[in-house]
Amino acid sequence: MILVLKPGMLASVQDLGRHGHRERGICPGGALDALGLTLANRLVGNADGAAGLELTLGACEFRFEADTRIALAGDDFDARLNGLPLRPGWSTPVAAGQRLVLGGANAAAAGKKGVRSWLAVAGGIDVAPVLGSRSTDLKAGFGGHQGRALKKGDRLPLGPSPLDAAQRARRAFGVRTPAWTLEGQADLGDAIALRVMPGPECELFTATSVAALWREPWRLTPQSNRMGSRLDGPVLARRRAGDMLSSGVVPGTVQVPPSGQPIILMGDAQTTGGYPRIGVVIRADLWKLAQAPLGGTLRLVQTDAAEATQAWAAQQRYLAQVAQGLAAGGWPAGRPHPG
Repeated sequence: MILVLKPGMLASVQDLGRHGHRERGICPGGALDALGLTLANRLVGNADGAAGLELTLGACEFRFEADTRIALAGDDFDARLNGLPLRPGWSTPVAAGQRLVLGGANAAAAGKKGVRSWLAVAGGIDVAPVLGSRSTDLKAGFGGHQGRALKKGDRLPLGPSPLDAAQRARRAFGVRTPAWTLEGQADLGDAIALRVMPGPECELFTATSVAALWREPWRLTPQSNRMGSRLDGPVLARRRAGDMLSSGVVPGTVQVPPSGQPIILMGDAQTTGGYPRIGVVIRADLWKLAQAPLGGTLRLVQTDAAEATQAWAAQQRYLAQVAQGLAAGGWPAGRPHPG
């Protein structure tokens, strides 16, 4: 059991999403950084889709009421376990009664500039699944823990640890993986490059606007949330005005409303939309957007299906190497990083 002592700005139970229900208008949701949650889950021995906690801007505190094992991915926000630093990318044993504390915005300003952390606990957060997922749909108010963000005093049940005695012994002093997300976060102080494929309505925009999409920097505005990342930059103008029929959209879709300022849809976005789709962020780069700091600068880099496929395959090879390293008790020294 985990006791929430301080929930922070927005903490929620998330797994890899609620898929297969778009015809009902139900978004997939799930962890905005699926790579981060997968890494954290593998570190504690969970299945990739086990439910963990998505923590936004830190400033939270939890107490563990049973011996367990935890791992963080994403920004650590100066995380401390009973006062000792807890780094992302490590599998760490926890004793009953110990407290995990994450700092807030000041910790991020001190050089840790991501906006989210993902916490995995051995056995996963054992809330009741809804439509095949334990993720919290915050806008619809179902799934996760009572269909809402966490509050002080919430108690979260844990499933049984999947690690056997031999596996626990190999990880007794903590196990580390080379974290893809951590290497990428070194770039968060500068422009973050997102690879984007032209969308089905790209030709509806003026040549000047399309050129600006790829050439100009974009600022991530504070109005961004789990539904969409709102960008500020040059106005993207259409060749001619007019209404459009609603079309299907997926996380990563870059829509352009009448303001001319793009919105990149995230996990909790609607399933259809009537704004023109000028592009789509490739799946392998969505983790960068989930971690991008508010006010940060993005660059949209044009790519194609071949590069998108190669990037996804490279990410999956990395995860396979992590699994191999963990099966051996830790990451083998000298193994080249695939990213």
